Amino acid sequence: MQRRTFNLAAGALGAASLLRTGFTAAQDTWPSKPIKVVLSQPAGSGPDNIARVLGDGLAQALGQPLVIDNKPGGQNVIGAQTAARSPGDGYTLYFATTAALVTNSYLFKTLPYDPLKDFVPVAFVANSPFAVLVRADSPITSLQDLVARSKQDPGKLSLANEGPRTFGGMIARVINARTKAQANLVAYSSVGVALQDIMGGHAQAVVADLASTAQLAKQGRLRVLAVTTAKRVPGWEQVPTVSETLPGLEMTGWMAMVAPAGTPQPVIARLNAEINKLLANPGVADKILGIGPIPAPGGSPKDFDTFLQDEHKRLGQFAAEIGLLPE
Repeated sequence: MQRRTFNLAAGALGAASLLRTGFTAAQDTWPSKPIKVVLSQPAGSGPDNIARVLGDGLAQALGQPLVIDNKPGGQNVIGAQTAARSPGDGYTLYFATTAALVTNSYLFKTLPYDPLKDFVPVAFVANSPFAVLVRADSPITSLQDLVARSKQDPGKLSLANEGPRTFGGMIARVINARTKAQANLVAYSSVGVALQDIMGGHAQAVVADLASTAQLAKQGRLRVLAVTTAKRVPGWEQVPTVSETLPGLEMTGWMAMVAPAGTPQPVIARLNAEINKLLANPGVADKILGIGPIPAPGGSPKDFDTFLQDEHKRLGQFAAEIGLLPE
């Protein structure tokens, strides 16, 4: 009886050892085929360009190509749903934005994916500042000036944005609410259309992401009144932050790499390490800055998870402040 018990125990230990060996071997051979990176934005967009910069660097580091799979539409829902329903085997990643992982929680009563449960954090990649801008020859020279002029002639000063249920629209509404400004918030179908009206003198100011407007500002055609980051933006140090006028008002877009839930931890750790190396590479950082966003300083998956939880609380408070209700 004792000998049989010993033999059974030895057999069980041997099987467990084989399972562990097989699992370790599987991890050691990852990646053994191309890795798909799903995006919710179209080809040529800011997130797409940054994902391709990272993809090139990761392909060299991992020895396998990263294939960008653009799934635009549905306010990021299509891409997020596609990634969330993919197997957590290390061969599908999702290059996510604030909208997909946070803002959509306050815009939709129901989502076909769970922003917090269907993904695991990999790495924080970049911040995408928003800005308040006017035409370069505008008499408005500061955010305080814009607010004062809107109060002098209520409803006459147009503050363009992409709509009340977009990030830029939320920022415009929070500014209007906190300053008791009387700006007329005008929704446009895109930043490009809004900028056309700004340049044509049909609107006086716009809230838009800095990446989309930086070139016009550098050409001297737009004036940046304020940025929405906590600190002044590298390369734009002369531009004050919105929070210097309205303490606590910090709202930036951002981009991060996540993976479907269930992705093995060793895979997550390897990806995090390689992405952090890329972000610390001056050549890669300069490419990201050239696109517009600010490269992240690096950090662990846990760091990004903590940041994500904080973002949900903060943006939830902003949504409540402006009366934004899910539909």
